[in-house]
Amino acid sequence: MSRYVTNSEEETQKLGERLAAKLAPGTVIAFTGDLGAGKTAFTRGLARGLGVNDRVTSPTFTIVNEYEGGRLPLFHFDMYRLGSSEELYDIGWEDYLARGGVCAVEWSENIDDALDHDALRVDIRRGEHQGQRLISIEGVTL
Repeated sequence: MSRYVTNSEEETQKLGERLAAKLAPGTVIAFTGDLGAGKTAFTRGLARGLGVNDRVTSPTFTIVNEYEGGRLPLFHFDMYRLGSSEELYDIGWEDYLARGGVCAVEWSENIDDALDHDALRVDIRRGEHQGQRLISIEGVTL
């Protein structure tokens, strides 16, 4: 596991951009962290690193936002409102996996039993000051 400290939203995005360079088709990134910790900011960096030019927003109410046009498609999930991993299959999870994109999953702990053991794990926590984030990444080295 690698640990990083970022001191602004832009630095958090840049770390996501660095991670994007390492991603292969079918990669699942399982995010954990409190509300407002920076999961969507990190995902904005992923999108930028994949070459996606669309505005990346939290999929809280839609459950998934799809971004095409980059090196790989990006499927940005928010599992906050899901009660169990069974609901994940109702929204077509297996279809998204089969499409060969990157699945960035916020609130992954809500569906952890459905994630493969080889999912990349990204935990984001607030640091000592307003913009600081403590980020741990497991499953890949940057």
